[in-house]
Amino acid sequence: MATRAMNRRSFLQWTGAGALSLWSPAALGWGAANAPNILFILADDIGYGDFGCYGATKVKTPNVDRLASQGLRFTDAHSPSAVCTPTRYAFMTGEYAWRKKGTGILPGIASLIVEPGRVTVPSLLKQAGYTTGIVGKWHLGLGPKEPTDYNGAIKPGPLEVGFDYCFIIPATGDRTPCVYVENHRVVGLDPNDPIQLDYSVKRGEPRSFVNGIPRIGSQTGGKAALWKDEEIAGTLAAKAEAFLERNKDKRFFLFLSTHDIHVPRVPHPHPFADVRAGVRGDTIHSFDGTVGQVLASLDRLKLADNTLVIVTSDNGGVLDANGPDVEHGGTVETNNGHLHNGPLRAGKGSPYEGGTRVPFIVRWPGHIKPGVSDALICHVDMLASMAALTAQRLVESAGPDSFNVLPALLGEKLDKPCRDHLVEHGNVLALRKGPWKLIPANPAGGANKKGKKGKKRNGAGAQLYNLAEDIGETNNVATAHPDLVKEMTALLQRIRENGRSRSS
Repeated sequence: MATRAMNRRSFLQWTGAGALSLWSPAALGWGAANAPNILFILADDIGYGDFGCYGATKVKTPNVDRLASQGLRFTDAHSPSAVCTPTRYAFMTGEYAWRKKGTGILPGIASLIVEPGRVTVPSLLKQAGYTTGIVGKWHLGLGPKEPTDYNGAIKPGPLEVGFDYCFIIPATGDRTPCVYVENHRVVGLDPNDPIQLDYSVKRGEPRSFVNGIPRIGSQTGGKAALWKDEEIAGTLAAKAEAFLERNKDKRFFLFLSTHDIHVPRVPHPHPFADVRAGVRGDTIHSFDGTVGQVLASLDRLKLADNTLVIVTSDNGGVLDANGPDVEHGGTVETNNGHLHNGPLRAGKGSPYEGGTRVPFIVRWPGHIKPGVSDALICHVDMLASMAALTAQRLVESAGPDSFNVLPALLGEKLDKPCRDHLVEHGNVLALRKGPWKLIPANPAGGANKKGKKGKKRNGAGAQLYNLAEDIGETNNVATAHPDLVKEMTALLQRIRENGRSRSS
């Protein structure tokens, strides 16, 4: 027992402070052979205040709350971006998406934006002997060029960047095509009814309606392959369970990327108990049901004790109608006062904390002590952290912004944080350093786009907040700390210009 404790301390010393180092797995009794299964569940548009364990009272999330009680709940975890595609790109590659052109929110006809051959989370884990799979939303493009041809073999895609299996929604539920892709082909496509997409069609125009719901872009053809919106959550949960069943005797990594709770919000038509936040609240309950169903499968297959489970979100929460389709949206009125981002300012798309600070729960029975952590971590860190977990070393070119936060994920107390700064990517770039948050004066934070009335979204002056005292970002203290503003502005500029933030 003493030797095991000593080995664990040595392991954490080697892997702490953000640097990814080599150590001897044989000496430590740790390495790919002993690493756990990994289940990474990424919700869509779930906000910091959308779970009961994060303070929600008008929605019920018993399965997520139970997971939090059994594991570690993070209070300062962040998505790499305040919107979907760039978060997924950064999670996969360990690189901030704002470094690469073409990683904005993609249409359903976009080509693949993750280069085959580069190190990704699934390719890294595959190298360590994992069977890898993704079920759910993809939104990273498909095929070699735009527009994607959905009527034959669709590649490159997930299988070309590290996954052994995929069952995916190509883009989003509110973007065409409204079909599933399994491995390289559309599920159930009749070759005599080919799919044609037209992204010149705006949501709400007559041709944008599929299954009676307006989408971005039109779809003709593929009628037999159309998904049923009210069945998406159940279909994805069943596919995730099937992956677990097939691979119960192997080491696996499953990326379960749900459609819930993105628009259009069409939860299964059954009553939701004590939910008082409209259809958005119903869809949160639907997400919680998916989590419960998959966790129950781990229990049934006797895999729970050897599976690292992470539940988080791709960005902050948002109140939004599905274009003109208010019925499947989630407005201020139907939200009924539910604080979807808790005490945080703003939400999805914003550089404020509500844009990227998200729920993040980790459970690994017997290895992670239940509790709460205030460590600063980000989804972009998963590449380096999974490398550490499986005793692999990242080459210098891989994961340029990915820090090894495995000690934080394991709940260890360290002398130094795994990462002491983070670039938050909203409609401008902001910088976290310890408790301080800087949204720089234009143009240091990037192009501050103008709104419809020509006003800059975040104002021309620098904004500085002490989040330890002002988590809601209500008191701009930039004028009281000019030296800190200057220092953090310079640091952000160096990170932008250097092309990487990971030192080793």
